[in-house]
Amino acid sequence: MNTMEEKLWNYIDGTCTPVEQDAIARLIEQDEVYAKKYQELLALNQELAAIELDEPPMAFTYNVMEAIRAENAMQPLKTAIDKRIILGISIFFVFTILALLVFSFANINISDIHVSTADIKLPANVKLPSTNSLFNGPFLKWFLIFDVVLALFLTDAYLRRKKTAKQV
Repeated sequence: MNTMEEKLWNYIDGTCTPVEQDAIARLIEQDEVYAKKYQELLALNQELAAIELDEPPMAFTYNVMEAIRAENAMQPLKTAIDKRIILGISIFFVFTILALLVFSFANINISDIHVSTADIKLPANVKLPSTNSLFNGPFLKWFLIFDVVLALFLTDAYLRRKKTAKQV
């Protein structure tokens, strides 16, 4: 586009200063090339103004949103938690507990402990139940059986969950 067309478009659009408008109006009146170009550009501007803009159909937005929703529904949701972080935290706590247990067992002096001769000072009205029969009798056996069944149940639930996750 040359400067003559730019000046004329600015004149048609009304974006030039009043001094430039007066100068371009005089050029259109006096110069035949400017007048011819002005008439061409004015006709083009009127044709462009008369053109109707295409509008999308009423259901276009709805159809697009439904397509996006269906596409997102097909993708499984992914967790944002990194399993390596959870593993690192659990390893830290396991090692901390193991270190505490090792330290505790290393500092126990077993030869000085006599459980049967332990002298515990309690008030006269408080009587402790005898615990000798609890750890030797059926109570301990039932407690261990319950723990084994509970461990098996939790292991089964974990393995089933892992199996269904692989199938999906």
